[in-house]
Amino acid sequence: MKVKDIMTTNVTYVEPNASILDTAKLMQQHNVGSIPVCDKGSVVGMVTDRDIVVRNIAIGKNPQQTPVSDIMTTGVTSVSPDMEMSQVTKMMADSQIRRVPVVDQNNLVGIVALGDVATDAKFDTEVADTLTEISRPSKPQ
Repeated sequence: MKVKDIMTTNVTYVEPNASILDTAKLMQQHNVGSIPVCDKGSVVGMVTDRDIVVRNIAIGKNPQQTPVSDIMTTGVTSVSPDMEMSQVTKMMADSQIRRVPVVDQNNLVGIVALGDVATDAKFDTEVADTLTEISRPSKPQ
């Protein structure tokens, strides 16, 4: 199975200058725990609900005045629509990530989440293995 067969399309994203507050509201509105950050359609980062709490709220920054670019994760791993899902689940496990942007010709075209894979019975073992790897504590950075 290919990424394009399982990915979510029409992904909501924010631009780097969006406020953290507006980003959090979008995440709430769309019931998502992360959102890609794009500049002219190209993924330049990802921000998670955890990023908002740990990198903004917990250190006393104002979410209305802080751009999402200040807290986003850069160097985001992405996949192409034609990649095999078996490769993607391995990559997710190795990188300890639950969501991966799907990029075609440098433009965001979708997102694949571990939950998308979990709905396909063919991937039961891979999902379990991937979730085990993602759940292992990572080394402090």
